Amino acid sequence: MHRAPPRAHAGCVTARPDSGGPAPDATARALARATASAVEALGGHAGGVYLRTGTRGLLLLATVTGLPGPLFRPWWRMHANRPYPVAEAYRSGQAVHLPDGEAAMRRFPQLMAGLPFPFGSLFEPVTAGPERFGVLMVLRPATPGVAVGAADRQRMRSAADALARDLAVLSAAGDPVLWEGDPLTVPSPTAAAGDAREAVDRLEDAVLSVDRQGRIGFVNAAAGPLLGLSADRLRGQLLWQALPWLGHPAYEDHFRGVYLSGEPVHFTARGTAHPSGDWLAVGVFPGPGGLTLTISAGEKPAYAPESVGRPGAGLGSPADRASALYRPVALAIALTEAVTARQVSAVVTDELLPAFGGRQLAIYLLDERHLHLAWETGFPQGFLNRFDGVSLDVRLPGVETLTTGRPMFFESMQHLAAAYPGIPLDADVGARAFLPLIASGRPVGSCILGFDQPRGFSPEERTVLTALAGLIAQALERARRYDSEAALARGLQAALLPHRLPVLQDVDTVGRYLPGTVGMDVGGDWYDVIPAGGGLLALVIGDVQGHGVAAAATMGQLRSAVRAFALSGNTPAQVVRGTNQLLIDLDPGQFASCCYVLLDPATGHALAVRAGHPQPLLRHPDGRTEVLDLPGGVVLGVDAGGDYPVTELELEPGAVLALYTDGMVEIPGTDIDEGVERLRASLAAARPSPLTETADRLVSEVGTIADRPDDIALLLACRTGSPA
Repeated sequence: MHRAPPRAHAGCVTARPDSGGPAPDATARALARATASAVEALGGHAGGVYLRTGTRGLLLLATVTGLPGPLFRPWWRMHANRPYPVAEAYRSGQAVHLPDGEAAMRRFPQLMAGLPFPFGSLFEPVTAGPERFGVLMVLRPATPGVAVGAADRQRMRSAADALARDLAVLSAAGDPVLWEGDPLTVPSPTAAAGDAREAVDRLEDAVLSVDRQGRIGFVNAAAGPLLGLSADRLRGQLLWQALPWLGHPAYEDHFRGVYLSGEPVHFTARGTAHPSGDWLAVGVFPGPGGLTLTISAGEKPAYAPESVGRPGAGLGSPADRASALYRPVALAIALTEAVTARQVSAVVTDELLPAFGGRQLAIYLLDERHLHLAWETGFPQGFLNRFDGVSLDVRLPGVETLTTGRPMFFESMQHLAAAYPGIPLDADVGARAFLPLIASGRPVGSCILGFDQPRGFSPEERTVLTALAGLIAQALERARRYDSEAALARGLQAALLPHRLPVLQDVDTVGRYLPGTVGMDVGGDWYDVIPAGGGLLALVIGDVQGHGVAAAATMGQLRSAVRAFALSGNTPAQVVRGTNQLLIDLDPGQFASCCYVLLDPATGHALAVRAGHPQPLLRHPDGRTEVLDLPGGVVLGVDAGGDYPVTELELEPGAVLALYTDGMVEIPGTDIDEGVERLRASLAAARPSPLTETADRLVSEVGTIADRPDDIALLLACRTGSPA
């Protein structure tokens, strides 16, 4: 298993997962002390602390005890926006208590897809006032049907508070309390061999004692001859370093289950102690201080794959079959978060290829009896273009797997060439799997998996891949419906937003809109500039709850209503009250925020009304920029008798008024006040002229965020006239 070299960050120190020595700095000592005390206080068998890093929203496992770090490397990094208990505790500031696997599956199915074992877990945020340092974690045996008691909750909270106080002191002293690199291993008690050594040495089976960090302690006399290593070469080594064949992903999964659940396991593994690669029967028995392993000669499993390329490749042993059971669950859960065809394809690339050792992936979608290339990775550039748009009448494996509904597996490129003479090949060596993508009996397309080396496909692999193809097909079919609805919503919203703003004397206006990058991509944000008669100008911005066609349609109705009320000569308060009543009548339960400003461009005098909307910004001619404090009423659509106070404003020549929706200032994992301050500072630093450049700069700073769940609307108004 790969181990990154230790790296140090200012104010903290990191160590290799297998180090257990004393930490030489105050931050690491505080973390280690808290980890050990929390595990002891809660009767746990493992625990650790996730600490913040220099990257916003990213947490790293800083300390761990009771678990061998390399086995849990996939969970060392945790982003605050992920659906895991560590992330939720950090993000929400609330404790997460999971007494058993059933509770964890209900709330965090992705966690249980990767760790499908019965164990209890407690996660407590480590906070001091407004400062969030990380999350304290304790793992312990499951208590099915019994919730975490009040006493244990208090013990966990006390341990987290004590750690927070220590870290706050270090932070106040100039220590940034950040973490980089691998987790520091905190030693845990190990079981002693006692007087049983002589009795164990009489056994013919190998017996090894392993501590909770995975390091081998006691080795009996039979272990050396059976495993082909002397006792001196075994003692003191990490189990997976001394016996690398136990580092197979399937066997690692058994050890993860033992460390987390405390239940013994038995499996058959193919060892490398002898040139023949004997099959060995392995038993793992956990205890408070570690594990006891028994290893003896075993029988070959009922199905032991003999790949044409690499003997033993594929899912053949009972351990491999057990490990494969949760792969469809993991992929299915990941696919539920993918809503576009591109996102579905990316999930398949990230989840499916690594699970089976694949290197190439291609997805074709069916349209009008032709298959069109929708996604590819790993193939030579341009190679698949010749197959793009092929008819269902062409004899190709990617076509026939769909027309027949049968998956096709070729253990070598020679087998593929023999089955389809003359077919262009992208490589001379490798293997290919062609899977039909069929959802509820409807053909969707086909999927090609490529492997760099020849390999066999066991019955278990074929079954799992076929099942996964069905899940992928359903996700792609759902994505197609989504794409159609999203296109309709985008077209509707584009038609409802103003195509151009009026050009008036004494005032310049600029509007910008960006759809979100997560979910339906379109929402209910809108802006408008309305000549209200008598030389007055109405500036409007609003945000309808939700996304999609319904939100866009409601937005269009509200924009039309505000325009009609404004053109009828109503006061700002009357305009907002009338729009509020209209929304209640149109769609009870729907609500929207709004800010309405009636401006006299000649004098700079303005009347502003706010209904649950973010506070506007005002940039003065000298560059000083402030967040206006406008008293406001509740959002529209909630209270038919809502009161909306009016505030008077004065815009000097050269002043810029900024109205915006919450998508401009809300970023997942950060406080909205930080976003408002960031926008205020950007407006203050921007050149006031030309106004279009100012708008582009403000929008670009948030428009590049990859995971932006909300859409954005921005309206700027700059008074250009002379003082009255």
